[in-house]
Amino acid sequence: MTLKEAIEGKEYIIQQIKTGDEELNAFLFSLGCYAGEAITVVAHRKGGCTVSIKDGRYNIDTHLANAIVV
Repeated sequence: MTLKEAIEGKEYIIQQIKTGDEELNAFLFSLGCYAGEAITVVAHRKGGCTVSIKDGRYNIDTHLANAIVV
């Protein structure tokens, strides 16, 4: 399942990130978003969702939410 399909408030473990863009993968890694890391969907929004990774909250768009497999 992807983050777009995830239930709000439930913690998931990232299984895979399928962006196809090395620069974007490196950016996500710097945020702590990589395989094996815990992630929680705080809220779904019209253009994407708000997620909590480690001690930070980030807004990600629908395209990226569909690329993160939990």
